[in-house]
Amino acid sequence: MRADRLVATLLFLQARGRVTVAEVAAELEVSERTARRDLEALASAGIPVYSQRGRGGGWSLVGGARTDLTGLTAGEIRALFLVAGPSSATPELRTALRKLVRALPATLRSGAEAASRAGVTDDTDWSRSAVGAAAPHLDALRRAVVDGTQIRLGYAAPGRPNGERTVHPLGIASKAGVDYLVAGTDRGLRAYRLSRVTSVEATGDPVVRPDGFDLTTAWRSLAGRMEDRMLAATVRGRAERSAEPVLQGLFGGRLTVGRPLGGGWVEITVDGPSPEILAAQLAGLGARVEILEPAAARKRLARLAAELAATYGSPTTGGAVAEPRDAADRPDR
Repeated sequence: MRADRLVATLLFLQARGRVTVAEVAAELEVSERTARRDLEALASAGIPVYSQRGRGGGWSLVGGARTDLTGLTAGEIRALFLVAGPSSATPELRTALRKLVRALPATLRSGAEAASRAGVTDDTDWSRSAVGAAAPHLDALRRAVVDGTQIRLGYAAPGRPNGERTVHPLGIASKAGVDYLVAGTDRGLRAYRLSRVTSVEATGDPVVRPDGFDLTTAWRSLAGRMEDRMLAATVRGRAERSAEPVLQGLFGGRLTVGRPLGGGWVEITVDGPSPEILAAQLAGLGARVEILEPAAARKRLARLAAELAATYGSPTTGGAVAEPRDAADRPDR
């Protein structure tokens, strides 16, 4: 957009003091004719810009005048470059940051450059699985949101065949390093996890935004519904004190530690999607945790115990392990 170019031209002029048309054209990646028109437009708009012909000439701000278009404080600049350092930024953002550095006063420039080198982002967890990496269709979805264009969205929902649907992209939300598309559908607002998006095709039709739509409010409502589904069940039981750190690591805020029961045990409650899933997650702690209710969780643990004993044997004879059985003889899972 021309307005963006004019701002960039003025920042470049402010940083250099004096520039030639050729330098502006190279910096902004436009033709010299376009660069000259932009400089003349600044002068016509009342910006104190003038040109000087001849050897050593160029375009300058009258009297070395400076226009602080960024309005950024030193602290704000450091925060910007800390968040958007070169290790995690897109190529476009890195280009923008380089231009911003050149436009900053010399007193702020060194701090910004130091902040950009102060961090590193690793998009893998300790199991070497990719987490938090940009989804392959993120740029296309952002463009659809900004352009206000409906899209044909390919999506692979868990446990369902891949499908396509036409949606109205309204915004991108990020929660704990995972990105979601907030979109309008025939069934109301929906959130789509970007890592499950298989294709994005713009339809050319304009997005229809709900009256009074606010992305933050919409996301909170959608996130609340998802959290309700993820915390639909509660199991209650007891655990050894020594198991608390492990339980905290597994469940975080979904774990509540209650009163001491004596003998080194404490009451616990854990929230999750279902009693069966919670039972499977707690099974790895063995006898250090005992689920007391609900009955569905205890039954799931009993089935798991039977399966494990059938597969690995029982330690009733000094830890002897049963002979491995054929897969056909094992109980169904």
